Amino acid sequence: MDEDFIRYAPGRVRDAVLQVLTLTSEPLSVKQIEERVCKVIGPTPTSSVRSYLRLNTPSLFAREGRGVYRVVREYAGVQQEVSQITEWEKPAAIGRAQLVHADCFDWLETQEDNSITAVVTDPPYGLQEYTPEQQFKLRNRKGGVWRIPPSFDGHLRSPLPRFTTLKNSQIEELRTFFYVWARLLLPKLVPGANVVVASNPLLSFVISGALADAGLERRGEIIRLVMTMRGGDRPKAAHREFEDVSVMPRSMWEPWVLFRKSLEGRVQDNLRRWKTGGFRRPCAERPFGDVIPSSPTRQNERELAPHPSLKPQAFLRPLVRGVLPLGEGIVLDPFAGAGSTLAAAQAVGYQSVGIEKDIHYFNMAREAIPRLAAFQPNGRP
Repeated sequence: MDEDFIRYAPGRVRDAVLQVLTLTSEPLSVKQIEERVCKVIGPTPTSSVRSYLRLNTPSLFAREGRGVYRVVREYAGVQQEVSQITEWEKPAAIGRAQLVHADCFDWLETQEDNSITAVVTDPPYGLQEYTPEQQFKLRNRKGGVWRIPPSFDGHLRSPLPRFTTLKNSQIEELRTFFYVWARLLLPKLVPGANVVVASNPLLSFVISGALADAGLERRGEIIRLVMTMRGGDRPKAAHREFEDVSVMPRSMWEPWVLFRKSLEGRVQDNLRRWKTGGFRRPCAERPFGDVIPSSPTRQNERELAPHPSLKPQAFLRPLVRGVLPLGEGIVLDPFAGAGSTLAAAQAVGYQSVGIEKDIHYFNMAREAIPRLAAFQPNGRP
């Protein structure tokens, strides 16, 4: 079959246009849409993009102005959330960290090539949990797709994402999300830059495949050795009948997939020019390892930053310290949340930049970063 027919087939152009407009919080011009579509499926005629937009307005797209489009949002609760997201706040300087209120897909396009030294991030899994409508429900204690565990020993447990409820179409959306993100990120990374992305045993293969397809080099995984609440349960409504059965293994680890941009020459050449291409050793006698013992984030740390996916500083600090082999450069967290990665960078003496599009979490992070940076992992702030 002709390659041009496959590339420009209406279904591929349609899917690509929907992908790039869904993964942004602000309207895009036809030129911007075309540029992002080309990053997803390769060179695409402007006429194909314009035709699809014209034929599907106003059913799928709303025209904000001459040649400027956005995806139509149907959920009433989303309208309020989206309007908040598009009113960007000024970047906040917090110690050696800079926190930016923006959509990282849009922000990345404004950055210079070869300008990002390392990435450590815990993204919005599995997209569904962090859509505006689900966040709207969560903040109003409605739950939605979030699992609200019962209280235990007088303590209110934090909400948990339901990764096992993702449909095949949502998993494909997840793959697309990371593929488009990595394609935008790749030229902005310096050669040898480490990219560490939090995942879980059920979805790490999807994330790894997307990042590899986008052109990043897979370098393994960093294992957070922690027992979570995921798995281990008996069959629902039949726990007495099958009391010796676990439906799936109790999760005792959390994979953070590890990638990098290709080196420029040998490792030593890359280190001399770009300050990247390896990991910073914890000490002269011990190499950086791919297993970091951890524990669930404790309540006294959560009180400093009440984000549903907050990772503990005891885990993040050695990880963040390790990604800059010479201790030089800037660590980026494009999905900053409550700012825990930026706080870890601050604690180990690194510069960092965080991008957060949700105004609720952006404001939370402004307050939480200095508190988390000063937090002592032994539990005393």
